[in-house]
Amino acid sequence: MGSALVTGASRGLGAHIARRLATDGWPVAINYRSDADGAERVAADIVAAGGNAAAVRADITDEAGVRDLVAEVTDRLGPVQTVVANATGPQPPAPAEEVSWRDHLDQLEFFVKSPTLLLAAALPGMRALGSGRFVHIGSDSFERAIPGASAYNAAKGAQLGLARTWARELGRYGVTVNVVAPGWIPVERHGPITGEDTAGYVADVPLGRIGTPQEVADVVAFVVSDAARFVTGERITVNGGHTID
Repeated sequence: MGSALVTGASRGLGAHIARRLATDGWPVAINYRSDADGAERVAADIVAAGGNAAAVRADITDEAGVRDLVAEVTDRLGPVQTVVANATGPQPPAPAEEVSWRDHLDQLEFFVKSPTLLLAAALPGMRALGSGRFVHIGSDSFERAIPGASAYNAAKGAQLGLARTWARELGRYGVTVNVVAPGWIPVERHGPITGEDTAGYVADVPLGRIGTPQEVADVVAFVVSDAARFVTGERITVNGGHTID
């Protein structure tokens, strides 16, 4: 088994995903850009539980930084066999008439440019291993077409197209490419959440509740496992059925 690299893993969904992969035996690289304390805490938790992890700083929108990141992870934990592209940036709401091309580029930096850089850096190692997993963390916001999020939704649509095309191209190398798309899963950045805050959302969820970060992490763990070796080019939505057609 090679190593797993989870971007933006110092907190939130990324931290849960990193911890979950470690329980399956993956040596996990916890990537962060500024939250060193959070990343080191996640790594320490994994090590304390008997796993293998390292916190590794990098700007995953910088080409040289991503090359150095993959090289460092390979040196410390072994060749990168799994990439979970989870990192994201600010997503300020804006009405369509106020959205600029720069707003679109800001979202594409995380959901198209960063995965492209990560794949370029990690694919040689995956090919050498004869297998690999690339997981994009998507969002059901793309399906729901949430108003005020046109730049974000457009980038998430581009992310899906990227993943599906890569799945066709990279299968010959034993590399699968999938998207795990959560619904609204409250994490630290959302601040305190009450039942009153979630009531309107939950009313439209067939399973009748808000999802948890652990439930997203469980799906990622499946997608990167050998049990999903014949699953590629898929988008798995984790939202309790909120977007059933």
